[in-house]
Amino acid sequence: MISILVIDDDPASCYLVKTILEHAGYQVLLAGGGDEGLRLFRNHAIDVVITDILMPGTDGLAVIRELLTIAPDIKIIALSGGGMILTAETSLHVARKMGAFESLAKPFVRTELLAAVERVLQAGHEHSGH
Repeated sequence: MISILVIDDDPASCYLVKTILEHAGYQVLLAGGGDEGLRLFRNHAIDVVITDILMPGTDGLAVIRELLTIAPDIKIIALSGGGMILTAETSLHVARKMGAFESLAKPFVRTELLAAVERVLQAGHEHSGH
């Protein structure tokens, strides 16, 4: 079974993503912040990480940087609803430059999330050996 780690400081967003993914047959782990997410990633076999970018403490860009150090081939999907300083578009652009495979602006719909997960899982087959 494909295992997906969702890192987001917004409990409602975490719950929404978890519900969508579990209904689609994925196993889901939730983390309420970057540090917790990295700890879970180190302790579990994870296939895909979905991380919010704008979080207090260890933000999504720091998480992406760290994940790619631990596992250079990990599939990452960045989420952002924008914030006070950065728009969602800007933060997602930076996330992609840093190594996120996919990015989704909040709010997104169920089909967008599932399509992004499918794309990163398929990219895994072409991407290995990078």
